[in-house]
Amino acid sequence: MEQSIVGLAKGSLLIITMLLTGCATTGNNPADPWEGWNRKIYDINKSVDAAVAKPIAKGYKAVTPDVLEKGISNVFSNLEDVPNFLNNMLQGKPGDSISDLTRFVVNSTIGIAGLWDPASKMGLEKHDEDFGQTLAVWGVSDGPYVMLPVLGPSTVRDTFGRLVDSQTDLLNQIEHIPTRNQITFIELLDQRSGLMAFEDQLEGAADEYVFVRDVYLQNRKYKIYDGDIPFEEDLECEEEDEEDCEF
Repeated sequence: MEQSIVGLAKGSLLIITMLLTGCATTGNNPADPWEGWNRKIYDINKSVDAAVAKPIAKGYKAVTPDVLEKGISNVFSNLEDVPNFLNNMLQGKPGDSISDLTRFVVNSTIGIAGLWDPASKMGLEKHDEDFGQTLAVWGVSDGPYVMLPVLGPSTVRDTFGRLVDSQTDLLNQIEHIPTRNQITFIELLDQRSGLMAFEDQLEGAADEYVFVRDVYLQNRKYKIYDGDIPFEEDLECEEEDEEDCEF
């Protein structure tokens, strides 16, 4: 049960991130050939979240002082800079990679294990990179959209990327399993509680499943191109021989 709550919170975090950074379209999407199956999984995930993850997260938020909640969020955010550093390096972005590593060192020392974030005040930008994005930079296509049980929205490429990212997660390096599970559980409670304020944005969607799917796919494209998304014509040319493209 603990592992289910952990995964569901991560899936919910992805949904809210999508809502904040993209816009959804309507209608059928050729990137979703498994829509019938995906819709069933989405409904199951939503039911589990309503019955388990959300009530526990509400309780956590109710009993945790704001200053402590912020400190806990900062600690886990600091740990994320390690995979950010590795993926930026693999993507050929040495400047961002060095910035991520410097953030981790500064916040782990001056910021006392990441409880505070002096690196941001020093002008070191926070990045959000994962191995799914790295694969995209290397030329690997998305593959079909898939709604993972408990984990939430993904694609075939990003699902493989999750497996690699799990190996660079510092929490997974803790050998004492009960301690690792407890810390991970706290991390995901913190993440899920932070989503409460944004849930209303799903209610206005004519088709919630389509909204979540399309925003996820658009948000992934936004992240892969670091916000500088090329025109559709340029994207088509990337998939064809350069000689067939007109500029």
